[in-house]
Amino acid sequence: MGISVSREDYLKTVAEAEAEGETATASTLARRLDVSIPAVSMALKRLRRDGMVELDGGGVIRLTDPGREVAERLLRRHFLLERMLTEMFDFEWYKVHDEAERLEHAISDDFERKLRDRLGDADLCPHGNSPGGDSPESRRDRGWLPLPECPVGSRARIRSVFERDRALLEHLDQLRLRPGTALTVRSHNWDDTFTLSVDGADAVLGLRAAELVWVEVVK
Repeated sequence: MGISVSREDYLKTVAEAEAEGETATASTLARRLDVSIPAVSMALKRLRRDGMVELDGGGVIRLTDPGREVAERLLRRHFLLERMLTEMFDFEWYKVHDEAERLEHAISDDFERKLRDRLGDADLCPHGNSPGGDSPESRRDRGWLPLPECPVGSRARIRSVFERDRALLEHLDQLRLRPGTALTVRSHNWDDTFTLSVDGADAVLGLRAAELVWVEVVK
């Protein structure tokens, strides 16, 4: 059964919210997809009719097996496309999420297989995230912390960043704060900014952005 690009995005967004530890509700989808609640309600009505989602009494959205299959296929293709764009075409890391969002709906199973064969196995995308998304708990299990939790004076390495905000990614890139970057937390300032030392130069990052950067403290 064919399914529209819009409805594929709804299913993928439910899966991403679940993986990141957020309850999937109509308001969650409206915020993440930047659409109205009535638009979400209409889409959910169609997805329920097609057997792709279920809603419990509290309004929590659950993917059915067919719905999850669609969502996981998109997540897998998105991951491969981000790697293709960076590893094969030298795309800037902060651009590849938006490009992959457009391309993930168009490629065939055959092209996906060829991409996987060409690129090989990898655990993380260019932003440091797993193909299906990571919950805060799973990140902490690896020993990662949100940047604001790093003590002043500590040395750390960036492991992952939130990838669905192009302005954030460009801002981080301008500050040389990319996955793999080593830094030192110099100060937590009175205005809730953080002064970081990166490659011998200072970079000042606000709290809202810092909360979307996960690091591993270097002993």
